[in-house]
Amino acid sequence: MADLATSLDFVHLHVHSAYSLLEGALPIGKLADLAKADKQAALALTDTDNMFGVLEFSEKMAGAGIQPIVGVTLAVDFGDTENGPRAALAASDRQRLVLLAASEEGYRSLMRLNSRAFMESPPNEPPRAKIEWLEEERDGIAKGLREGIIALSGGPSGPLDRAIAAGQSQVAAARLDRLAALFGDRLYIEIQRHGTAVERGVEKVLIEFAYERGLPLVATNEPFFASSADYESHDALICIAEGRYVADGERRQLTPEDEELTPTMKLKRNYVNKSYASEIEAMYRSAAMA
Repeated sequence: MADLATSLDFVHLHVHSAYSLLEGALPIGKLADLAKADKQAALALTDTDNMFGVLEFSEKMAGAGIQPIVGVTLAVDFGDTENGPRAALAASDRQRLVLLAASEEGYRSLMRLNSRAFMESPPNEPPRAKIEWLEEERDGIAKGLREGIIALSGGPSGPLDRAIAAGQSQVAAARLDRLAALFGDRLYIEIQRHGTAVERGVEKVLIEFAYERGLPLVATNEPFFASSADYESHDALICIAEGRYVADGERRQLTPEDEELTPTMKLKRNYVNKSYASEIEAMYRSAAMA
């Protein structure tokens, strides 16, 4: 099994820097240093709701000899849940997709979509795109989707995982079908493995969805900080962002070992330890997409 893990490649496609405001704790310079030390060939930047770090990220990754992949983790409203000021108080409850630019046209379309989310969301709410914006021919967004944007389903904070975890698999299936109609073979069902009960509960359903529809799987880790030593300080940051106490057992919590920028070999062993074909496929896809 160790030989299998060694032979597989892995690329981090869902990564948060310090530009994920009040959430990420990875300065882009440090991100570049860590990726270079781990001999990563490529790395994506997918900050929450914004693309503020794109220029700095592209320059520093290129300077380190690493292929930069530009993206964003963006809240998308499917119109099947309630939104409003109450929801705005807990931004972490937003259901977000990961969108990656695969071409210059895709990058421009992604910027237009993100800008529109800022401009047209109510001032007391975090930026949010509507699924209809991805379907309509306005501002070149729909054209960019067809020609240069890759979508990941978003992991535990995504619209599929959240619906499945809430016992609403039919809602998740309807959302997935809508996304598949938009992105076609550029839609990937994202799986993460941090050992949480929620991830274990939804993974089987996600794999079934993928195989039933002929959609590819992709493995991600979604780091927010550099190493497990940063966990407690990052946990305090999350509490500040959400106005909660560290002792509050009902608040959002990450895991100390796996929401770091985990070295690729550790991740590869995590996904192939049972030698499931679906797990191996998900690992392979992360590198093939880069």
